[in-house]
Amino acid sequence: MNSESDKAGQAVEAGLSASGDPAAVATFEERKSPGRRFQQFLHVYPTTIPFLVLLLGVVVFAFIAGSRFFHPLNLSLILQQVTIIAMVGIAQTLVILTAGIDLSGGAIMVLASVVMGRLAVLSGVPVPLAFAAGIVVGLFCGFLNGLAVSWLRLPPFIVTLGTWSVFRATNFLYSKNETLRQQDVEQIAPFLQATGRLIKIHDHLPFGFVNGATVTLGSLFMIAVAIVMTYVLRRTAFGRHVYATGDDPQAAQLVGIDVSRTLVSVYTLAGFICSVAAWVLIGRIGAVSPNAASNVNLDSVTAAVIGGTSLFGGRGSIIGTLFGALIVGVFRNGLALAGLDNNWQELTIGLLIIIAVALDQWIRRLSE
Repeated sequence: MNSESDKAGQAVEAGLSASGDPAAVATFEERKSPGRRFQQFLHVYPTTIPFLVLLLGVVVFAFIAGSRFFHPLNLSLILQQVTIIAMVGIAQTLVILTAGIDLSGGAIMVLASVVMGRLAVLSGVPVPLAFAAGIVVGLFCGFLNGLAVSWLRLPPFIVTLGTWSVFRATNFLYSKNETLRQQDVEQIAPFLQATGRLIKIHDHLPFGFVNGATVTLGSLFMIAVAIVMTYVLRRTAFGRHVYATGDDPQAAQLVGIDVSRTLVSVYTLAGFICSVAAWVLIGRIGAVSPNAASNVNLDSVTAAVIGGTSLFGGRGSIIGTLFGALIVGVFRNGLALAGLDNNWQELTIGLLIIIAVALDQWIRRLSE
């Protein structure tokens, strides 16, 4: 009498002989649980969760605050508030995709803005040269971060925590902790305030609730940067190298990717984006202050993490970070309209961060 395994083997052979095609042989696949299928869906569409959270927040706060939330001026305010967070968040996303973190991004942005402003307003340097000097400062600061992380093989958290202190101290020493007034900047270097120019959304658009709202050139510029970086990550060899380096640097090295060069490039690019954000920052506040945007470091990490970028690297997107920045802006604005103080706003954002990281851990455990 044949065993059960012999019968199974005969059945497979019979199927093969009947079809004549090995590809037609039945295969036994593992039955996937709902959790496994949901995990795979999130891997394919990583922006699903932040999009749903954003949508839920809009619905809840529209119900709580009523027409005040959808007032054109309030929508304009939310977009203006998240522009700086999103700009630095884009730079932060690039770094986190390589399994690193950049705690110095906000300091780089403020230092670059101070260099632009003081050279143009106080030193008499032509505005284009002052602007270029600020961009070079951002590039150099990011390059230093990349060298320390890749060549010296130091932990990104420690490196950028140290350079955050260095760049911040340099900012205060160079600026003497003095703020350049909005009137002085407007009189001598109006180009530095160009990103703060308001553009009114005309009333003939089909989206009635945005009629009369305004958008700044800085916000449009941020969206343009997001589109460009999304293309770079999705469609270029550099983008594939970034994901591969964050997912498994040893495997990336084995297939011919120069991991050290990729890390230096990512941190340098992040520094460049932060220096461009400096221009947007000056346009946002009008003045040049060494104390501006004090919370942008934490907010940029928050936007990236809530937006689905894994702190362990290799997974995330720029679009998700934009959703994350909007979530931060919507929740803070909605809670303020609901009459809750700043402590409740920070508590809510903190809970969102914990939930986002816990969800990321759950997804990674299922994929192992």
